[in-house]
Amino acid sequence: MLGHLKKKLCGAVALLALMVVLPVFADDPPPTPEELVKIHAANGECLACHSEAGLKKPPKEGLDLKKLRNYLVDVDTYTASDHGQMACTKCHGDGYDQHPHGDKAKESLTECQDCHARKAMRIERQFDKSVHAENLSDKFTCATCHDPHVMTLAAKLGDPHKIVAQDNKICLDCHDSDLAFAKIAPEKKKRPAIDDIHDWLPNTRLHWKAVRCIECHTPTDEKLSLSHEIQNKDKAEKKCATCHSANTSLNARLYRHLAKEEQNKYGFLNSAILSHNYVLGATRNPTLDLILIGLFVATVLGVIGHGLVRAIMTSLRRRKNHD
Repeated sequence: MLGHLKKKLCGAVALLALMVVLPVFADDPPPTPEELVKIHAANGECLACHSEAGLKKPPKEGLDLKKLRNYLVDVDTYTASDHGQMACTKCHGDGYDQHPHGDKAKESLTECQDCHARKAMRIERQFDKSVHAENLSDKFTCATCHDPHVMTLAAKLGDPHKIVAQDNKICLDCHDSDLAFAKIAPEKKKRPAIDDIHDWLPNTRLHWKAVRCIECHTPTDEKLSLSHEIQNKDKAEKKCATCHSANTSLNARLYRHLAKEEQNKYGFLNSAILSHNYVLGATRNPTLDLILIGLFVATVLGVIGHGLVRAIMTSLRRRKNHD
């Protein structure tokens, strides 16, 4: 117990030191167009090998292609990611200068908290309360879930469907894969069947395409838009109205970027709610919407037509009686 507390204390002191000594690269201004040209040129030398193109046509002889296949980067995805405007050498230090890289090259790999010190301290407090920290704290790092060559901020993605696809892939890559789960938790003989665990949830797989796992498996405090406090199934949110209501917590979490953009553009956010959220009493089926609109128009026209016919018939009867 004392050893664990000592380790935590040392980590906190180290992070505080980083905040004072190191520049916070995450807050640095974006590179200029001239700097970007140099960065892309330098990164091109790395991606010449670490890409599908490099695997098909190795630029150097004697490369271990079998090993290289485990370290490929999708060029377009990386360029569009949060780290896409950074030089590879920002994280991959001197140990990667040799080709092929030395066995101890990873020792010179920059840690995430070296750039994200403030965020790391907040996240560590959340993670320590998570279900992952209970038995797997020694095996988890930021990169366990967040691939720095892929991840993009939700605010940058904007589209809720893209946000859900990215974030849920992190969870499902492990919890829906026997191979990946065994690497993280080899002491467990069998991976819990994720479909069986969620058998209470109707249309489970459709939910995973429309809403993030963290919406139910993190505290549903609307002021906390995102948390690394992943909760187990006993604490997970199971109230349908949490999402399926007009004042859904999703507006403050998943849809907040879209709602903000729409409010700035149109002055209201109704479509942001109804187009991406299942609200009780609303529909997201375009065909059904058209049918309902058609019925409404037909009803109005029917009432107007009925009134006109009655008015005409009344007028004709009066003329006949007058004659």
